[in-house]
Amino acid sequence: MALDPDDPRPPYVQVANSLRAAILTRKFEPGEKLPSGPQLAKTYGVARMTVQQAVRTLREEGLVVSRQGSGVFVRERTSRPVGLRPHIERCFEDDAVTIDFAGFGGETLHGALQEPLDKVRHGRLTPQRIHIRLLVPDTTQPMSVPRRVDLAGDDPEARKRMARIMLRHTQGIEDAVHELGMLGLVERATVETRVHAAIPQFKLYILNGAETFFGYYPVAPNTVLLGKEKAEIYDLLGRDTILFHQAKDEDPESTGSQYVAQSQMWFDSVWSTIAKDRDE
Repeated sequence: MALDPDDPRPPYVQVANSLRAAILTRKFEPGEKLPSGPQLAKTYGVARMTVQQAVRTLREEGLVVSRQGSGVFVRERTSRPVGLRPHIERCFEDDAVTIDFAGFGGETLHGALQEPLDKVRHGRLTPQRIHIRLLVPDTTQPMSVPRRVDLAGDDPEARKRMARIMLRHTQGIEDAVHELGMLGLVERATVETRVHAAIPQFKLYILNGAETFFGYYPVAPNTVLLGKEKAEIYDLLGRDTILFHQAKDEDPESTGSQYVAQSQMWFDSVWSTIAKDRDE
């Protein structure tokens, strides 16, 4: 795909225009990795510095993000929802995997981890360290939701159901990750869970300190079993949560970089505060 020698525009502008068109016409999908610098230089018949200038232009336009050690990716636009699973799997391609989760029970995370953990078991993914932190609500404390629709205030039975769901998924994550360490498939595999006295209004995932996924929990009626009887409750419907994506790039002042940094700061502040309260 050599450039037009009669085109008066600088080569980097021509390369940027070609890549921009490919992104906007979905030849490169959101979240997809672009070919490497040497590959693009060969494709367009230009110097690598020309490709770097073109990529810099697209990054300034917010069309791509550069991830250190991973390459250049088409940005997931924050104006539309994105899927978590492929990003979870991609973070397992690094030697050190870190996942911070804040939310209700970790059901979505538990499901999204199954495939990459299976690939680690079969040697198709080979991280050396896995560290997951789970920040979940204290279900021993009174809550306004979940609760029966005909009941005002705290509902202990609804809280017990919430606790069972949370325990099933957090323990499932712990067991699956710790198994990899026991089998010697990773050097270190740890999962930490801490509870805090707040009703989760949103869910947050931070992947390898470089990407965040954020979404609000809708509160809606839901028919469930409380004990052995059907009951209609106001519930936190995590499976209906739309997630929006931000990624850190080489510019620390960009929206993505600041969003990731602020999300990490919030998570760490709550995490450390709980530790101090527990030690006192």
